[in-house]
Amino acid sequence: MSASDQTSDAASQGRGGWLFNQPYVLLSITAFCWAGNAIVGRLAAGHIPPVTLAFLRWFLAFLIILPMAWKYLKRDWNAIRASLGTMILISFTGISVFTSLQYWSLEHTTALNTLLLQSAGPLFVAAWSLALLGVRLTLAQATGVLVSLTGVLVILLHGDLTAIAKIDFNKGDLIFTVALLIFGLYTVMSSRRPAMHDLSFVTFTFGCGSAVLIPALIAELLWRPAMELNASNLLSVIYVAVFPSTIAYLCYNRGVHLIGANRAAPFFHVVPAFGSVMAIVFLGERPQIFHFIGFALVLTGVFVASRKPSAAPG
Repeated sequence: MSASDQTSDAASQGRGGWLFNQPYVLLSITAFCWAGNAIVGRLAAGHIPPVTLAFLRWFLAFLIILPMAWKYLKRDWNAIRASLGTMILISFTGISVFTSLQYWSLEHTTALNTLLLQSAGPLFVAAWSLALLGVRLTLAQATGVLVSLTGVLVILLHGDLTAIAKIDFNKGDLIFTVALLIFGLYTVMSSRRPAMHDLSFVTFTFGCGSAVLIPALIAELLWRPAMELNASNLLSVIYVAVFPSTIAYLCYNRGVHLIGANRAAPFFHVVPAFGSVMAIVFLGERPQIFHFIGFALVLTGVFVASRKPSAAPG
């Protein structure tokens, strides 16, 4: 991309206003959308096969965003072609495989378990950052991850940290752990994507990721009963296409672009925090003191881990 194109790109993205350049707000929106995805994905389990839900999610998101992204996609096509292998791998990991495994896991485990396991996301990102880029967590980042992880455990275990030994992990939890490992790779690789507009990036990955799923979708349709076309299933598909896909991935990729993978990863811990809020609002659970303690720890940890490192004295 030429210097003039980069200037034009910055200007066009700047027209997104204040929000588009606020990584912490963007990553918080991402966490909120992904918390809802765990709940909807669990409700859809047994009604919509996992690959079907993943394919419909990304293909519909691709159709939603394509009209907005078309002019940027045409402009950035040469950059995409020059790094086509990398772009396909990013699409395959973060779009095709991660989502299919996530919905498959929810057929065998609870939304609560996946929310708890999602707290391990920053550790996978840190491991991939070290292995692929030689980037180590700073002391502040490591401390923040541990503090926010403690806050997540306080919320999910209702203030009794000894209860973690009573959690029943199963096949679904193992599947979701593998999914998180793969998403960690996606996060690190997407932070080193070719220079292009954010809309070009998500549109290509949505379209490529859904196309890659077609063989698995055909196999699933031959192996399992197809999704019933009823209001509940259609609403689930629309929700996952709009919120945890179109909105969340735009916000997430922009946030990673602005502050980097390691500083963005602690926002994984906000997902279960938002999940517990949703349980209070939508499932009628009553807020308890451990909710407030947990939220405080999560926010403190995310603040510490996501701060920009201070410059070394010269």
